[in-house]
Amino acid sequence: MRGVTASYWKGRRVLVTGHTGFKGSWLSFWLTELGAEVCGFALAPATVPSLFELLALEDRLRHEVGDLRQPEGIRRVVDDFRPQAVLHLAAQPIVLTSYEDPAGTFASNVMGTAHLLDALRASGSASVCVVVTSDKCYENREQVWGYRECDALGGRDPYSASKGCQEIVTASYRASFFHPDRRGDHGLSLASGRAGNVIGGGDWGAFRLVPDLMQAFAEDEPAVVRNPGSVRPWQHVIEPLRGYLALAEAADADPSHATAYNFGPAETDTAEVRTLADALVARWGGTARWEDRGDPNARHEAGLLRLDTSLARHRLGWKPAMALADTVEATVDWYRAHAKGASPTELAALTAQQLGRWGGAT
Repeated sequence: MRGVTASYWKGRRVLVTGHTGFKGSWLSFWLTELGAEVCGFALAPATVPSLFELLALEDRLRHEVGDLRQPEGIRRVVDDFRPQAVLHLAAQPIVLTSYEDPAGTFASNVMGTAHLLDALRASGSASVCVVVTSDKCYENREQVWGYRECDALGGRDPYSASKGCQEIVTASYRASFFHPDRRGDHGLSLASGRAGNVIGGGDWGAFRLVPDLMQAFAEDEPAVVRNPGSVRPWQHVIEPLRGYLALAEAADADPSHATAYNFGPAETDTAEVRTLADALVARWGGTARWEDRGDPNARHEAGLLRLDTSLARHRLGWKPAMALADTVEATVDWYRAHAKGASPTELAALTAQQLGRWGGAT
């Protein structure tokens, strides 16, 4: 299994967009642990509490507040910081929110990506960029086999459609301005990572299963589950982040790796919502419980979603390191520590411990 090469990241200038979000905070924390010089560009943290603040990330990196929908801010930061590597996670990440603000979702996820890539094109400092999209970028046909990178892109809801568009934009810039065969001319390898449903400690996003369950358990209330029969490729946040870092390393070393990759769990760990909810209840213990409150008139969300990760396994040497039981253990233990009043120092130590156990850095 390919791990993360600590020597590659040590001292490297890395720009992380979306560093105040759940995945971005985990990634930024990990990069600082690896010794990278990190600059983050994002909106202010959107939740209270926020993982960004609990891990005191503002003390670990250069924190730039800005909006990718406005190109001037990201252009200024790229010109000033001159990153060597870029990991683009900034996005409007919620399906239900995209129904309320479809135009804003497309502006953030599609035009925000174009604005970043334009800034990198003008700067010429970065040698690699990984654009993070989603497994929902595929045209969902409720098929029982996993989607592959060559399958059709699409999206019935605005969020999913925006992620399909984000992949198209990335592929267009790669073909037009950052072609792998001409890297000697332009200097940048441009790849993308598509991950499944990511969970882990420190997520307080709205309309998300695990944050809702963890908050209910901590307050000794029954958790509400909307779609217990939906099937998702659940994985701990460490897993795709390890994939993004491995992809950045590989694409920087060899531009033939500059393409799209899926990062998801083993087939046996793709599970129904009710299966995950039951496992979280068992790990939390006590009076933890959940209730099915499905709404037949609710907005559409995909019912069946699986990923095929063969390409990442064969070309990058990446494969899942955490079974579903490990994912549940790490997630519940983190939230339970927070519920018991763990200090930022203690939460940072727990986060580092989990990265050390499952991150595979060498």
